[in-house]
Amino acid sequence: MTTTPVRPEFENVLEPLHSVPLERPLPFAQRLWQHGWLRKAVILALLALLWEIAARYTDNDLLLPSFLQTLVAFWDGMLSGELPAKVAVSLVVLLKGYLIGIVLAFGLTSLAVSTQVGRDLLGTLTSMFNPLPAIALLPLALLWFGLGDGSLIFVLVHSVLWALALNTYAGFLGVSETLRMAGRNYGLRGLRLVLYVLVPAALPSILSGLKIGWAFAWRTLIAAELVFGASSGKGGLGWYVFQNRNELYTDKVFAGLAVVILIGLLVEGLVFDTLERWTVRRWGMQR
Repeated sequence: MTTTPVRPEFENVLEPLHSVPLERPLPFAQRLWQHGWLRKAVILALLALLWEIAARYTDNDLLLPSFLQTLVAFWDGMLSGELPAKVAVSLVVLLKGYLIGIVLAFGLTSLAVSTQVGRDLLGTLTSMFNPLPAIALLPLALLWFGLGDGSLIFVLVHSVLWALALNTYAGFLGVSETLRMAGRNYGLRGLRLVLYVLVPAALPSILSGLKIGWAFAWRTLIAAELVFGASSGKGGLGWYVFQNRNELYTDKVFAGLAVVILIGLLVEGLVFDTLERWTVRRWGMQR
């Protein structure tokens, strides 16, 4: 019987590579430029500069007030409390309609992935109502719900429901059959399968639907308040813009529009970007 010889152990000592230069850290300016908020701030500053130049070139405050005049009007509105009050009115109504739309969209898509009747129902309703502008339903909503928040909530639900339902259903369809079978092997059926398997797997599409629904709802609310506020004598930011336009306070009109834009940027940057960073980006589902 022969034995296999044991190979002697050895250790190779590596010489340090002094000829290879160490990687130097990036300069402070380049490291600072890596932050997305700084790049966006620079873009906004350039847009404000172009606005100021265009306003000075036009030299007509009624048609195009300067950026500094709009900033003064915005500051006065914030100090007087008028703008915060209008923002609060708009956001309360928006959140009600947005949350109701989310609940209805998830209920409709859950039914669609569970039954054939639900799929037919979702396909039929989205084909009928998704092309219909939400603001076109405002006269009918005023007839049904009167001059109250119910009319605005109705058109907001319409603007959120179909966009979110379509994106969520598309995300559910993209979930692999392997994950579905794994969920069924654990005894998950119906709503539990949707909550524990389909929703986490389709979260990128769901977040996209939430962002699209938010944008549709925000635009619809401002447009509806232009009509709704004129009819009822009250309203939020849309009514603020409409009222100041009638009184030819163009700087206040631009200040109201600037608040609409700022709220959109804040929601996009603070809410949706944070959700994506904590979920789909951390999980490696999105770059």
